Amino acid sequence: MTHAKKAPLFDGPEWTFELLEKARCAIEDIALNDLGLDVYPNQIEIISAEQMLDAYSCVGLPLMYHHWSFGKHFARDEALYRTGRQGLAYEIVINSNPCISYNMEENTMSMQTLVMAHAAFGHNHFFKTNYLFQQWTDADGIHDYLAFAKNYIAACEERYGLDEVEWVLDAAHALQSQGVFRYGRPPKPSAEERKAMMAMREAYETGQSALDIWTDAVMDLKRDADDPREAAEAARRRTMNLPQENLLYFLEKHSPALEPWQREILRIVRMLAQYLYPQKQTKVMNEGCATFVHYYIINALYDQGLITQGALMEMLHSHTNVVMQPEFDDPRFGGINPYALGFAMMEDIRRICEHPTDEDKDWFPEFAGNPDWRGVLREAWASYRDESFIQQFLSPHLIRKFKLFTLTDDEDHPKMVISQIHNRAGYKAIRRDLARQYDLAHIEPDIQVTDADLRGDRVLKLTHTVRDGVYLSEDDKNEVLNHLRRLWGYDVTLAAVEAELPS
Repeated sequence: MTHAKKAPLFDGPEWTFELLEKARCAIEDIALNDLGLDVYPNQIEIISAEQMLDAYSCVGLPLMYHHWSFGKHFARDEALYRTGRQGLAYEIVINSNPCISYNMEENTMSMQTLVMAHAAFGHNHFFKTNYLFQQWTDADGIHDYLAFAKNYIAACEERYGLDEVEWVLDAAHALQSQGVFRYGRPPKPSAEERKAMMAMREAYETGQSALDIWTDAVMDLKRDADDPREAAEAARRRTMNLPQENLLYFLEKHSPALEPWQREILRIVRMLAQYLYPQKQTKVMNEGCATFVHYYIINALYDQGLITQGALMEMLHSHTNVVMQPEFDDPRFGGINPYALGFAMMEDIRRICEHPTDEDKDWFPEFAGNPDWRGVLREAWASYRDESFIQQFLSPHLIRKFKLFTLTDDEDHPKMVISQIHNRAGYKAIRRDLARQYDLAHIEPDIQVTDADLRGDRVLKLTHTVRDGVYLSEDDKNEVLNHLRRLWGYDVTLAAVEAELPS
């Protein structure tokens, strides 16, 4: 797009609130009218380094209950920052309506412009439109719930004592990664739907022949007569909705030892863990979306003459640092940089739309050559998570650019083997293997409650489904089991079973 040159919005490093508002309006015009983004109203706040450290310690949420672990994180990050061993983020953004962005007051005006484009519009659009955030989070209600949680836990501390509240929070925090629902559950039927289902059931039952009814009754009696204990156990598990993947939810509903206030604390921790769970599944996509948006916007601002060449160079310097992917033998290497991979995939989708090669047309016939690259990106941002996005959109071109290949480490083989290289079959396998590394269902342990006889020995039985021979760390397992036993009030067992291999 071509635009008539305008006067720069600012010329110098110092920012003012008036300049920030002018820059925000210019960014908003490009974000909404050019990229077609859909965002929540923005609330941009300028905070100090100490306030940023405080936000770090509370997982970036604007209002949080008190717990010693947050103070520990604050002290650690502050010591690293003061001694120059760790920097601070330029911004923190919160999935809420309005969308709250915290910008550092130490930022120059150029960096304030960059982070507004990145957070207030890139992240904001992703939070509002991605299906995981729509399914699992309530952007309208999170502030009220955080205020409730903070006040409720403070009231419990005053009434029951700090030590009593602390051990419940300690136990809940130890279990919070196993305190989420990983898969959507069907909504409860309405009264009209239940009435319709009852009518259908009655129609079916009245349509049964006498032989069908007699046969069903005989088979039920036979099963109960064969093993009445097994039938009772099966009925008990059905009543308790077992197996159950959400350990905090099960403890909240069924623990024989917890008081009502303790159950509410478990609910608070698991609700916040569930609120943050989509962010764990969309790190590459979320950061890739925000980085692509800020990169497009700052270049559009420069093309319109709204920022100077010096401001653009400062922004591009920061951008380049963010998307740098160190080589494997670089001391800074820590795996694949989600900013680098996400931004590269977004840029690659635009390239495939605008200038597809024969290879692109072969691999991506659905959108290769589609002139509406903005629509293709918006659809991807809305409809995928990291694992499925990589599986669908990682191109052979990027696999070569990132020099990706698959290493197989077989315990029966003395050396690691390069099992997938750059050929057609290899590209598909590399894409699948990389996507698997972002699938939380694969990388997080699968631990489920499988039985609990509340009228018998009250032993809580857990089962860990072991994948690829990876068992739990003994020290961590024993610590978490101790927390579980205290919340349950009786013995807890954990059995490991090997996952069934696909046929």
